[in-house]
Amino acid sequence: MNKLKDGIMRKDEINAKLTDHEIKRNKKISKVRYIVEQYFGLSHLQDGAQKARFTTMAKNNIDIWIRQVAFNIKRGLRIFQRMAVA
Repeated sequence: MNKLKDGIMRKDEINAKLTDHEIKRNKKISKVRYIVEQYFGLSHLQDGAQKARFTTMAKNNIDIWIRQVAFNIKRGLRIFQRMAVA
């Protein structure tokens, strides 16, 4: 209906190994997924974003938004620094 494709990666199971087609499909999906999941992994490591910090949804949404902005600014500065050196 929304023309969205299945982006769930497949896993080996005890009784069934991945086929060559599933392995290639996982490779294609992983090239897109790692960009998105990179933020979540880094936020868990650096910011301790494993638990909600506030008691209301509104405050938590603002907190998450501010963390994302700070992450993007920090990342952007690193990219500009690398460009200036090169």
